[in-house]
Amino acid sequence: MSDSPRITRRSLFRGIGSVTVVAGCATPAKPEPQPAPGLAAATPPIDGVALGPGPAALRFTLNGATQTVEVAPSTTLLDLLRHQLNATGSKLVCDRGACGACTVLVGGVPRPSCMTLAHDVADAEVTTVEGLASAGKLSVLQQAFIDHDALQCGYCTSGMLMSCQALLARNGATDAAAVETAISGNLCRCGTYPNIVAAVLSAAKAGA
Repeated sequence: MSDSPRITRRSLFRGIGSVTVVAGCATPAKPEPQPAPGLAAATPPIDGVALGPGPAALRFTLNGATQTVEVAPSTTLLDLLRHQLNATGSKLVCDRGACGACTVLVGGVPRPSCMTLAHDVADAEVTTVEGLASAGKLSVLQQAFIDHDALQCGYCTSGMLMSCQALLARNGATDAAAVETAISGNLCRCGTYPNIVAAVLSAAKAGA
């Protein structure tokens, strides 16, 4: 008869249970963090301060006046105008460049300021609705909007004025189709499009 210890069913399960308990008490090794696929590993902070670009100097012309400000790279032109330069005529509505309420002129060209980074207008000429009036007197186009009841709630009005002003500067608004094309990127929730067209044609006739 062999002297080898006999393994019974009871002793086998008792041994497995002991190994399981010991393994459960062990502290598992923490895996090394891996960057997400396609992304480079983040630069570790120095002395607890995360690295990254800070505000930088920006110089441009706003409504004829030179502006020099410190602006973070991620700041939009609309945020700069409204929150740092107090030019609140440009409205934040959709924040996606779809409604036209934030339209300003950059070098005479209509641009959605909510989709334009502030640093993109470095050394450029920016005109907002505040720049249309002169010496406290409304421009011909602004007065035409009033005369033709071309504004109701007012949220779209500043953007509409800027798109129409760019049209008048280009060709003087020869017909209704030209006006409709110029304001195709501006949304009027009140539906005053016919009055807007009439106001622009009136301003064009008056030599705006």
